[in-house]
Amino acid sequence: MPHFPVNHPARPLYRVLSGLIGAYILVFGVWGVAETIGEPLFARSSTWALGLRTNLAFSLASVIFGVVLIIGASRRTNLGHYMNLTAGVVFLVTSILMMSVLQTAANFLNFSMSTVVVSMLFGLILLGTGLYDKVGPAEHAEAEREHRKHPVADVHRR
Repeated sequence: MPHFPVNHPARPLYRVLSGLIGAYILVFGVWGVAETIGEPLFARSSTWALGLRTNLAFSLASVIFGVVLIIGASRRTNLGHYMNLTAGVVFLVTSILMMSVLQTAANFLNFSMSTVVVSMLFGLILLGTGLYDKVGPAEHAEAEREHRKHPVADVHRR
């Protein structure tokens, strides 16, 4: 069973990071929709928004995904924890898949290499924030701290 730290002291910072990523994705999506409105859904044109190539389908997906990330970051429950873990994996898998079809007709989201790099970066950050923003009762966190104490480690803490 994986171990996720409970009530990590930097949890507010991680929620802010995931909220900022969600805000960037939302702004990118809205800007992309404004730029690509009237084009076909999966157009392969050279439309750029905030430094990333996009089409209407990718922009609409970004709007939805940005809103979901902002909602997850604004909750003080484990909903954000699970959303960040899931979003991190989705970003990483999508970026790898889109990189594999970058120069083919299968590039239906109109990715460029810069979009792949940004998606991988966002995926890693969201996965990292998801690993450390789990919320739990104070006694659960204290039990984990006691479990982590080790006689060898205690000698080095003095």
